[in-house]
Amino acid sequence: MCWCLRSSEFRQLNPAGRKDNLEALIRKNIPVGIPGYHAGKPTGWCSVAPRETYQLLEHSTSLKRIDSLPVWSVACFFVAPFLRSSGFLVLLLRAAVAYARSQGATVIEGYPVELDRSYRFMGSPSLFEQAGFKQVAVTRNGRRVMRVVLDP
Repeated sequence: MCWCLRSSEFRQLNPAGRKDNLEALIRKNIPVGIPGYHAGKPTGWCSVAPRETYQLLEHSTSLKRIDSLPVWSVACFFVAPFLRSSGFLVLLLRAAVAYARSQGATVIEGYPVELDRSYRFMGSPSLFEQAGFKQVAVTRNGRRVMRVVLDP
C-alpha cells in the first residue's frame, strides 16, 4: 500500500485510512496486485500494477524510470512464514506476470534487493531470475532494475 501513496500521504493515514484508500483503488478498477493461496487459504500477496499507479515509485529519485516504455511494476510481496523457502514466492511472481500479461502488460519490472531484514518484502534478485527476469539497470545507489519483456 505504501507504494500507492507519496510518503507524506502514507504517514498521514492510520491503518483504517490506508485500507480505505486501497479499497477505493479496487472500486475504481485500478490494479493493485494478486493474492496467493495455499490449500485454499490466502497465504501471500504480490503487488503488481502499472508503474504510474505507484506514486511513491513514480516520484522516487533513486528508482527513476530507465526509459519511456509502458511498464508494470512488482513493488512488494508478502508470504506466510511457513511458505518461505518453499518455492511459493516464485510461483506467486510468475502468477503476477501472467496477471499483468492478461491486462495487456508487455514489460514487467521489479526492484529487488539482496536479502536484508528491512527489505525482504521487495524480493531478491535470485527470485526474479527464477521467474525469468533479467537485470536491465543498476541505480546509482546500487538497486537493481530487473525486467521480463513479453511478446505482445
